[in-house]
Amino acid sequence: MAKDKTELVQELMSKQDHIRNIGIVAHIDHGKTTLTDNLLAGAGMISHEHAGHQLAMDFDKQEQERGITIFSANVSMVHEYGDKNFLINLIDTPGHVDFGGDVTRAMRAVDGVLVLADAVEGVMPQTETVIRQALKERVKPILFINKVDRLIKELKLTPEQMQERFLKIITEVGLLFRKYGEEKYKDEWTINVNDGSVAFGSAVKNWAISIPLMQKAGISFKDIIEYSEQGREKELAEKAPLHRVVLDMVIKHLPNPLEAQKYRIEKIWPGEIDSDIGKDMTSCNIGGKLAGVVTKIYPDPHAGFVATVRLFSGKIEKGQDVYLISKQKKEKVQQVAVYRGQQRVVMDEVVAGNIVGVVGLKDAGSGETICDPEHTITAFESITHIFEPVVTKAIEPKHPRDLAKFIELLKRTSREDPTLRVSINEDTGEYLVSGLGELHINAKIENKLKEMGIEASISSPIVIFKEGIKSITPKPVEGKSPNKHNRFYVVAEKLEDKVYEAMVRGDIPDQEVKKKDVALNDKLSDLGMDREETRKIKLIHNKCMLLDTTHGVNAILEIMEMVKQSFKEAMNEGPMAREPCAGIKVKLVDAKLHEDAIHRGPAQVIPAMRSAIREAIIKAQTYILEPRQIIRIDVPTDHMGGAIKEINNRRGQVIEMNDERGTTTIKCKMPVAEMFGFNSALKSATGGQGFFWLIDVVYEPLPKDLEQKVISQIKERKGIKDIKEEETDE
Repeated sequence: MAKDKTELVQELMSKQDHIRNIGIVAHIDHGKTTLTDNLLAGAGMISHEHAGHQLAMDFDKQEQERGITIFSANVSMVHEYGDKNFLINLIDTPGHVDFGGDVTRAMRAVDGVLVLADAVEGVMPQTETVIRQALKERVKPILFINKVDRLIKELKLTPEQMQERFLKIITEVGLLFRKYGEEKYKDEWTINVNDGSVAFGSAVKNWAISIPLMQKAGISFKDIIEYSEQGREKELAEKAPLHRVVLDMVIKHLPNPLEAQKYRIEKIWPGEIDSDIGKDMTSCNIGGKLAGVVTKIYPDPHAGFVATVRLFSGKIEKGQDVYLISKQKKEKVQQVAVYRGQQRVVMDEVVAGNIVGVVGLKDAGSGETICDPEHTITAFESITHIFEPVVTKAIEPKHPRDLAKFIELLKRTSREDPTLRVSINEDTGEYLVSGLGELHINAKIENKLKEMGIEASISSPIVIFKEGIKSITPKPVEGKSPNKHNRFYVVAEKLEDKVYEAMVRGDIPDQEVKKKDVALNDKLSDLGMDREETRKIKLIHNKCMLLDTTHGVNAILEIMEMVKQSFKEAMNEGPMAREPCAGIKVKLVDAKLHEDAIHRGPAQVIPAMRSAIREAIIKAQTYILEPRQIIRIDVPTDHMGGAIKEINNRRGQVIEMNDERGTTTIKCKMPVAEMFGFNSALKSATGGQGFFWLIDVVYEPLPKDLEQKVISQIKERKGIKDIKEEETDE
């Protein structure tokens, strides 16, 4: 966006049918950042000579050193289509699974995604993951098959074989759309090679082609092979420039904000759609009240924190007061800007339908809802990643003088990246940092500590287990308050399987449940939960439920907040090893309360209720669940034995195997506890030629013969004495 285009950008921001908010998503190393480089070059923002090598969107030092994208990066560019100019707000996202949280947050900001697939590798595990993430946020995908030059130069494929390869990739991507897409959009969003919603090309060689363009320009697959083999790729890039083909496809096949917000708002905002603000957002009303979501927070050495905000209604300008819903506080906007990668171009104002950089929101975190202070709104759905953190490290500064800086880093990082979770082990004083993988914690915390010159003791990776139950508490468990004036009767039972699965998918988020949440009641009832029970839910936390099934208990409403707090504490730390609980339904079936409120305060209610819940869980046959990763291993067939041996040595389970062109693909399930060091062990066992990728994370029962050993190890690590003694002390 050159300076002479700033006014054009400002003008286009108000023409909402001329805006496209898009993300580029793919498996790691499939060419997202190289493609973005070429789009920037086509928009005149970097030189064509450097495009594909400059990696303009990887501006963090770590990204340059590791050669991967770690942080999502924004850029706004102008593209001419037909005889009209369009504004494209683009987000380049990470491809490594450990940084998938950045992809999830970017999906809230955009309306469409360009999915990249490597022509040689095809659809990989992270390709599936990013499609799931997009469809979960009701974001429309299209497809670009990259690295076609490799099919020609390395694999020497004929035109017919190339078409077969493309058809296979298109079919697999189409199946994923159908697998994860909502019923209404499965057919509507089908990609079709003939209408141009699929393109092929080479980001590094700067050319792209689609069937409509081939027909229009008279270029065949045979011609493309000849251009490549004869080293005439520059000539091909002039006839079929990548930026022109890809951005034309984006404008033609991805929605503008006016179209997208009509169907996206009801998916991502739980408020009343027929309310004034609901109508403002669904119509993307520039003149409406302010409503937007912070999708990213990052520090700027000169401006402090910069918030990336997707505006759904109204407008935002310098000096304006905005209200942060979750923080319940007002803040003043110091600057608004549009992105040019690492730089920002300051604007007078930015209106609904755009992605904007805002300086001045000091306390906002990723996922924060912003609105007009005089017209507060229902908060947007929280932005939840499809995988939970499964790896934890205990980190402690070696020198007390560094503690304040260390705590500040943890606070800042958890604001920027909510998929990193921070807690304190109160027994040891260690800070526990949980992430999506070892690399996630290393890049976001450990590296930053080094940059700040803070020496820290860092533990080996710790696995987070969960506690579940097999049946139901035979009879209600009584919990007595310390003053013996209050009694609570609690039953625990296993959540219905389909309800728990919906929670894992993110269809039913953690929430305080309103008295008459008809939509939630209907959803749970359809999943097999008793309709009468659905009306008694008070709280969903940690994929567990609290129900109040009491009748005629005086003052029950007065103590309900304390009951909820007890439930949260019990679900955060279960009875066996103080690990989080999962898939449990807790019912408060009766209570006897002292008539005087002074005798039923938090010190009386919370310990009594918490201990009753924990005992009820034990009596419902509790057990330990361990996280297991479903992974894909690619290995040359003659080294397959080494890979299988590594899987078997780590309690792994082979799910399926396929052979193609001398490469064996193994899909298997591996306990996370056995995965540390797996990458180097796999390389060693396969002559350096084995690679693996994460497909999914599931929690399954730990083998019974390992349960006591694991519980003892967890207790020792946490410094937990006998849990019954601990409860008595409390």
